[in-house]
Amino acid sequence: MTKIHLLQLILARLENDFALARQAAQTAHEAATHEESLAENKYDTRGLEAAYLAAGQSRRVEEIRQALSLYQNLQLRPFDAERGIQLTALVRLLDAQGGEQTLFLGPDAAGLRVQAGDRQVMVITPRSPLGQRLLGRGEGEEIELALAGVRRCYEVLEVD
Repeated sequence: MTKIHLLQLILARLENDFALARQAAQTAHEAATHEESLAENKYDTRGLEAAYLAAGQSRRVEEIRQALSLYQNLQLRPFDAERGIQLTALVRLLDAQGGEQTLFLGPDAAGLRVQAGDRQVMVITPRSPLGQRLLGRGEGEEIELALAGVRRCYEVLEVD
């Protein structure tokens, strides 16, 4: 798996999510402006609820659009051992229980998962607690962090 292939998978996923979100926003907007959404009395909140849903869907469309734009303009960088893990690093971690996970340090779309060959890759950002701890680290280093009061330990197995 190369980072170029991974970037293509992330872009395809974001483009698909963007299309679905736009369709959902359009549907929500139509529901909010439909004549059946007009209040029949002061307790009828169908129109208000539909308007809130439409606004939320519109915000989601904008979030995905921004992430898509960032990834379309993303410059992939090779790993530099002197600088350590930076944005666009592909990192394989081992946890204390022996489980492995593969992460891509991206500019946005945290939590997005793509299947790249036999590996599932999750996007994290430098703003996340794990992303912050990974910055500047290298292969063989250990990372500790506490999430929701639980201490977790990871070893950096591989960085690309």
